[in-house]
Amino acid sequence: FFFKQKPAYEMLRSLVGSEMCIRDSSCSKEEVCYEADLVLVNSKIYTANADQWEAEALAILGDKFIFIGSNDDSSAYACGSNRVLDLKDSFVFPGFIDAHAHLKGIGYREITLNLQGADSLKNMLTLVQIHSNKLSDGDWVVGRGWIEKKWPEGRFPTIEELDAISSKKPIALERADGHAIIVNSLALKLAGIDRSTPDPIGGKIDKDANGEPNGVLIDKASSLVESIIPKRTREEEKRALREGLNRTAKMGWTQLHDAGSPLSDYEILNELKKNEGLPVRIQFYVSDGEDGNKFLDEGPYLDPDHFLTSRGIKFYADGAIGSRGAAFFDKYDDYETKGFLIFQKEETIPKLVKALVNGIQIQTHAIGDLANKITLDWYEEAFNKVSPENRIIENPRWRVEHAQNIKPEDQQRYSDLEVIASMQPSHAIGDLHFAHKRLGEERLKDAYTWKKLIELGVVVVGGSDAPVEIGDPRIEFKAAVSRKDLDGFYEDWWNIEEVVSREEALYMFTKWASYSVFEEDVKGTIEVGKLADLTIFNKDIMTIPEEDIMSSEVIMTIVGGKVVYSK
Repeated sequence: FFFKQKPAYEMLRSLVGSEMCIRDSSCSKEEVCYEADLVLVNSKIYTANADQWEAEALAILGDKFIFIGSNDDSSAYACGSNRVLDLKDSFVFPGFIDAHAHLKGIGYREITLNLQGADSLKNMLTLVQIHSNKLSDGDWVVGRGWIEKKWPEGRFPTIEELDAISSKKPIALERADGHAIIVNSLALKLAGIDRSTPDPIGGKIDKDANGEPNGVLIDKASSLVESIIPKRTREEEKRALREGLNRTAKMGWTQLHDAGSPLSDYEILNELKKNEGLPVRIQFYVSDGEDGNKFLDEGPYLDPDHFLTSRGIKFYADGAIGSRGAAFFDKYDDYETKGFLIFQKEETIPKLVKALVNGIQIQTHAIGDLANKITLDWYEEAFNKVSPENRIIENPRWRVEHAQNIKPEDQQRYSDLEVIASMQPSHAIGDLHFAHKRLGEERLKDAYTWKKLIELGVVVVGGSDAPVEIGDPRIEFKAAVSRKDLDGFYEDWWNIEEVVSREEALYMFTKWASYSVFEEDVKGTIEVGKLADLTIFNKDIMTIPEEDIMSSEVIMTIVGGKVVYSK
């Protein structure tokens, strides 16, 4: 009745502007049709918004949601020339966010020697041999992604095995975690590494029983070889970033937090954004060092369109458990080391203080229990040096990346200091195959404590750490809610009670991940006025049995109202 009264209708139209028009086809002339670019109907929509947890339909205009509700109420949008998609038997979620990954590494994994799929040491060496045969003498054989924890051989490659592949081509193969490389004798010779070469700060040159380098270089020691590998061209870097972006969209991620890269990568991404557009959103963290120092003075770089934002710097406290570089209070059960710290206090504290003053967010890689404590100590010391009124941002939302092993007293400090725990569920289901050998079962009580941290009020955000891991949101979601590997395997000492609910898992990859980069007001939930980012599956991962989660498929990825991937 209201809309039949012309003065009232004209008044309402003057308020909503061009978003409202009279239908001129397929319906009576006087029904109302709201302008929309895309309307999704006949689906089950999980909004991650507690005030309206589920819906059946939504409408998008430009890059934002303008309607979320029932199929019946959507008829005012599913009309005229508006594009309508019937999503029967599909399930819609806020855009999934990979809160910790390495974009260029994902790209290079796709276009270079990818060892991630090697299911045995023999298979891995065969792949390297095939790749080496394609190259000329003197060319570098460079690969990444091997990991021994599920190989039947259960060990690292040896320098002798790499020498057997080639003595005329230097070989450098990076472990999946990025914290160790294995090289052949020629690579050691070219880098000038011998038995008298000292370990660099934050790294280790592994040696055999006779004191000779055995080809394994851990953390900072790997740079001794990596620094002499011929640099890739800018076009190669651009190709890798483009490949990484496209694969990220295909996997169903709508945003990726790039966890530590050079400013040159930001410049290439900015060029791609201007000339081609980015298929997914990027939160870019600058690596500590020369670029980080520059960013401390110039940053943050904010994007009003929320496609390419850089507001933080990435630090490294320690290495990884697999390569025994993660820093613990006590030594590893299977090796005479406690790991080691990579960053140094006298260099780091002034940077943390400057970051607080200039509104720069900090994320720090910390895996071992000692590294987590030291990171929290230094964060707290910086907080005490700069009072909230002297900060651009009162709560800086500083993060710890991985946060894998945390003593109970430090778990509480995460909450007290309001530090965000950025964790990757897939690490837990991978590490369960070997972590007990490195650390013993007792220390694993403090490992991957997702639930404890959430119960303490800590914001826990989920990522994949691709290309260290596959980078599949299904794997991350399943790991978070099951704490079992993809074959359903787990051990009693693996703290199955640390699983999270499916609602909490959804928050980790949507709502909480947006909060971790100061974007909770514009994305992370499906609400009118927020950016229209969606991940759409063909199965309901919120209700299906956990063993069926991996059989679901991403059928569509929508970013800013645009379909960037469709199966």
